[in-house]
Amino acid sequence: MTVPDDVLIVGASVGGLTVTEALRRKGFTGRIKVVGEEPRPPYDRPPLSKEVLIGRWSAEAVHLRPAGGLDELGVDWLLGHRAEQLRLDTRTVVLDRGKALSYGALVIATGLVPRRPAGFAEAHTLRTLDDALRLRKELQNALRVAVIGAGVLGCEVAAACCALGKQVTLIEPGPAPMALQLGTELGGHVAALHESRGVRLRTGVGAARLISEDGKTSGVELTSGEVVEADLAVLAAGSAPATGWLVDSGLRLDDGVCCDDSLRAAEDVYAVGDVARWHEPGTGTAARLETRTNATEQALIVAENILGGDRRYSPIPYFWSDQHDTKIQVHGVIAPHARIRIAEGDPREGRFLALAEDDDGVTAAIGWNHPRGVRTARRTLRNPLPVGGNR
Repeated sequence: MTVPDDVLIVGASVGGLTVTEALRRKGFTGRIKVVGEEPRPPYDRPPLSKEVLIGRWSAEAVHLRPAGGLDELGVDWLLGHRAEQLRLDTRTVVLDRGKALSYGALVIATGLVPRRPAGFAEAHTLRTLDDALRLRKELQNALRVAVIGAGVLGCEVAAACCALGKQVTLIEPGPAPMALQLGTELGGHVAALHESRGVRLRTGVGAARLISEDGKTSGVELTSGEVVEADLAVLAAGSAPATGWLVDSGLRLDDGVCCDDSLRAAEDVYAVGDVARWHEPGTGTAARLETRTNATEQALIVAENILGGDRRYSPIPYFWSDQHDTKIQVHGVIAPHARIRIAEGDPREGRFLALAEDDDGVTAAIGWNHPRGVRTARRTLRNPLPVGGNR
């Protein structure tokens, strides 16, 4: 395989930055161009729904590298530009202002865009740093907050709003908060955690529409007909891979950019992070993960493969979530019908290690304020595993 003279990375978040740094660290001296839709330098997203929203961190605190550190990489940063079209035949990416960028190798790291159902145009979403800063400002004048969607993001936003002294209602059509990530049994512990902090839960019912008076949000109507009073609504009802610019490109798109297990989508084209959906030969399934850990691990593999390597991606998925005074950590995958066994600690005491098991063994280790235990238990997991999105 011939090493390309230049690499174009579309997406300037943690995945794109990690590919860049790994290429330079491995001795790549060719040209690297990084396109980012936001005008800001690369920053970390997990703190947005926690430290930034609460006001504990400034905007600058989430920058992944100081300005001088980025300069040392010798990269052409094209920030504030949006990719609009990929032309595989000419190896070019067309940007929103008509500029066409050529590439020897292309890395797609465009991440996700929030889903916004009809009827929720005025609800806040939380994907970018600017989203977090706007929401933080609006929260100063809000008393009652409705959070729509109780996945990881929604639960973290609810916890942050609670810490700010707001009256919070968490709305979730599923049976329990984080049921998709943890299952119903462990989701029940998440529900108890939030209720113990004063969060009102509305599970098993969806949000139908926002109610506004004089242009200001006054409540959320549920599918049951109940109205939840709210001065501010936050929509955390899931996200979709940012692949609109790749339609008609020739790449295969199916809930993300379809790749093989080397994360290659086409000749000299790779995808990393939330947008990448790769084939897992060990299980015969396709997988896509929405976690920071996944983005960095994939980026390291892609950098090596661009330079002529033949690395394959077969991870044990990992994600974490900080809510109130609790850190939840999950290694592996909790199948819908997994058996949950408490291996150490006691849920009533707010600290435990749980194992998810099926007939073939342990599929996931779950730490609830138990980082040491979950790290140790990780070694018992089967691998490779069928995986899906976590956020």
